[in-house]
Amino acid sequence: MTDVSEWQGTTGDAWAAEWRRTDRSFTMLTEELLRNTRGMPCTQVLDIGCGAGELSLALARGRPESRIIGVDVSPQLHSVATSRCARLENVEYVLADVAQWQPPAGFSPDFLISRHGVMFFDGPEKAFAHLAGIAAPDARLLFSCFRAPAENPFFTEVARLLPEPPELGPPGPGPFAFADSDKVKAILTAGGWKDIVFKPFDVAMIVGGGKDPVEDTVAYFSAVGPTARAMREMDDSARERFLERLRRMAQNNCREGMVMLPAAVWIVSATKA
Repeated sequence: MTDVSEWQGTTGDAWAAEWRRTDRSFTMLTEELLRNTRGMPCTQVLDIGCGAGELSLALARGRPESRIIGVDVSPQLHSVATSRCARLENVEYVLADVAQWQPPAGFSPDFLISRHGVMFFDGPEKAFAHLAGIAAPDARLLFSCFRAPAENPFFTEVARLLPEPPELGPPGPGPFAFADSDKVKAILTAGGWKDIVFKPFDVAMIVGGGKDPVEDTVAYFSAVGPTARAMREMDDSARERFLERLRRMAQNNCREGMVMLPAAVWIVSATKA
């Protein structure tokens, strides 16, 4: 479980420091989300849980006539996103819990998007009801979320190397909170959304690259996610044994100068009821 306090503390620190690697890991997913927006008219866009801002920045560059607001609860990620948008006049970032955020006068989003930002809602039905309440009539919603842990070697291949593999699935907010499509459909319906469609998308997550992709992989998993959390609890000897196992796993998945691990996500679309 990852709650608001963690995103405002050590988790936020880690993800803000690693935004370049994180953007790289989501490269193919970001492109798929953008592909799903092509031809979709929108003038006001809300990026939910925008993180370091990659998705909203891409939308702002491609839609200079649209106003885009990204909202995130992490001060550290908000700071990174804000520093990246200095040359774009049509995008801005707000530090707030989007489940309670009230948009500025004149902003009623006709398109709401999120790259893996919705699984961390504490009270998702209320959150989506709030988003529907601030959205324009007939607003469109598009977001990505992970499918079941068993379908995601991006997590499981690393977790199984740990002395005590962590529980990756629900309950509580976290990476796999939206894995169950029936559960998510019920949440969205109760929150005021209709025409809900789930499209499976399989993607290779880039976890290592550069001059030494194996060591780059080690640095990435040592900094963010469940692995980093587990490593903080290890003594020096256990940590070194784990890092050696991690290096072997990275080497086994290194192709053409990149370490990639498969991931399975849902691309979810809906319309305001």
